[in-house]
Amino acid sequence: MARATHVAHGAEDLCAEGAALYARALRDGHLRAGDAEGAPCLVDFGLLRPSAGAPDTLEPLAPAVALHRLLRASEDRIADERRREARLADLFEPLLRIDGRHAGADDPPAVAVLSGLPRIGQAITRAMAAGHGELLAVQPHISHTRTPAEARAEALARDQDFLDRGGRIRTLYQHTLRHAPSVLARYEQLRGAAEARTLDEITDRLIVVDRAVAFIPANADRTLALEIRHPALVEFLATAFDRLWRLATPMYPVAAQPPTLNGITPRQRAIAALLIEGHTDAHIAERLGMNIRTARLHIAKLAATLGSDSRAQLGYLIGRSGILDVQGEAGR
Repeated sequence: MARATHVAHGAEDLCAEGAALYARALRDGHLRAGDAEGAPCLVDFGLLRPSAGAPDTLEPLAPAVALHRLLRASEDRIADERRREARLADLFEPLLRIDGRHAGADDPPAVAVLSGLPRIGQAITRAMAAGHGELLAVQPHISHTRTPAEARAEALARDQDFLDRGGRIRTLYQHTLRHAPSVLARYEQLRGAAEARTLDEITDRLIVVDRAVAFIPANADRTLALEIRHPALVEFLATAFDRLWRLATPMYPVAAQPPTLNGITPRQRAIAALLIEGHTDAHIAERLGMNIRTARLHIAKLAATLGSDSRAQLGYLIGRSGILDVQGEAGR
C-alpha cells in the first residue's frame, strides 16, 4: 500500500518523509524495515539497505558514498547522451549534403542547415536579438584560440545587448580556460547576469536561446550548423546543459576551486580516470583541452605522488589508491 500512495520522484527531489527517515537512520545507525514503508525511495535510491545480520533492519549508506554513486549515475547518463549525439551527427552528416528541395518544410523549419560561418553568425545574432530570457552556451577551448579578435568583439557586443534587455547568460568552458586571458577579459567587460562554470570535459559547441532555438555544429570544421526549433530537441539539449552545469565548478562571478585530496589535484584525478581506460597521452591531452607536454607533466606528478615506477604500475596504483572514488564529490 505504501508504494501506491508514494509519489515517484528523482533522487534530487527527495521527499520530506524520505529525508527525515534517512536523517534518523544516520543518527541511530539503523531503521526498522517497517518504518521505511512510507518512503520506498530510500531503498530504491540505495540510501538504505538491508542489514546482513538482521533481515528486518535497514542500515543507512554514508552520505558521501551515496552522493558519489548518484553523481556517477548522472555522469553515465550524460556520457550516453554524448555518444548518442555523436552517432546522430555521423548518421546525418552525409544526408545534410543531399539536395532537399523535394522534402517537406515547416515555416520556420524545425531543423535548418546553415552553411558558412557568416550565415551561422547571422542566425545566432537574429535569435539573440529576439530573445530576452536566458542564453545557454557550451564553448570548447578551440573557439577562443582561433576566433579572430573582430569576431570576438562582435560576439561580446551581442552578448551585452542580450544582458541589457534583462537576459541571463550561462556558459560552460573546460577547466583549462579558467585563467585564459581572452575568457577573463570577456567577463571583465560584460555587465549583467553572466555566469560561467568549468568541467574537465565538455561537449562540442552548443547555444540555446530562451529554450526556443538551439544551434549545434553539423560537421567537424564547423562550417555547417543546425538551427533547431523543434521543441523536444531544444528541450533535450537544454536539459543536457543543465545536467552538465550542476556538475561543473563555478568560475564567474565567484570562482571555486575543487580541493586537492591526498596530494592529488582535480586535474590529476581527471587524467587518472582516462589513464586507467587505456588512453594515450595525446588523446588525454585532446580530451582535457591541454597540450601534450602539460598532460605528461601532470602524469609524471601523479606517478611521483603514488610512487609509481612504470605506466603499468601507475594504473594499478590508481585503482588501489581510491582517488577516483571521490572524484564525483570534489568541488560539487
